[in-house]
Amino acid sequence: MRFKYVLNEVLVGLWRNVTMTIAMVITMSVSLFMLGASVLLYMQVDQMKNYYYGEIEVSIFLRTDVTEAQRSAIDQAISSNPLVSDKTYETRAEAFTRFQQLWADSPDFVKSVGPDSLPESFRVKLKDPEKYKSFADQIAGMPGIQDVIDQRTLLDKVFNIFNGFQVGSLGVAAFMAVAALLLVGNTIQVAAYSKRREVAVMKLVGASNWFIQAPFVLEAVVAGVIGSVIGFVVLFVGKVVLLDHKLQALTTILTPVHNGNVWLMLPLLAGVGAVVSAVTAWVTLRFYLKV
Repeated sequence: MRFKYVLNEVLVGLWRNVTMTIAMVITMSVSLFMLGASVLLYMQVDQMKNYYYGEIEVSIFLRTDVTEAQRSAIDQAISSNPLVSDKTYETRAEAFTRFQQLWADSPDFVKSVGPDSLPESFRVKLKDPEKYKSFADQIAGMPGIQDVIDQRTLLDKVFNIFNGFQVGSLGVAAFMAVAALLLVGNTIQVAAYSKRREVAVMKLVGASNWFIQAPFVLEAVVAGVIGSVIGFVVLFVGKVVLLDHKLQALTTILTPVHNGNVWLMLPLLAGVGAVVSAVTAWVTLRFYLKV
């Protein structure tokens, strides 16, 4: 009987303040969407780091006037180095062919580069990419070497951009979360004020604080859960439309976002939405309305 009463009061309360309920749901869904997007982005950046750092190569570019003896000495030094896992030699012709494949969509740019413009090189994969500096110090001073470049320096710049997106999305999520908390608190205050006479009567007949507060808290929880579901739907649709069809067609930098990671966001967002809404409602009732 009590459960039916509480459930009925929750539904009546949500409908009585329907405009504020809708506003609360929308605000909660936006803040939880941003939270889910930031968590998903954090997971994806970590996944991309593990993938790309495992494929990192050190490029050793040779001088245009390198001699055969110097080339052989460099080859021998790389092969005998204990830090090296694998190496590949690339001639100028091979470098130009790979350049043409990478920039096939920019024919004018390809035409501006001649077959002899790109240097020959050794591409080295280290057993431990963290030891790049030790390897570079050992090899960089050899005659015939023009430059030694670690791909990680280029990748770090890319990942710094993604890390900036992480911080930005978390900042927006925090800002929206504050707005959602204030809106939840105001909605609960309005709901409690509209039922102030019923609350007074219930206190006179000895109803417990928990029994009085339960409908208001559950109103906030229901709105929070609905907002989390809407936020998840937007997140999932955004992943399918943007990442799977648009961005993947434009760049090969992004690794695929697994649907399993996206589905993990549903219980996370629902839990955060429910708990935050419940705690906010309970604090509002206890410290502001003195129910």
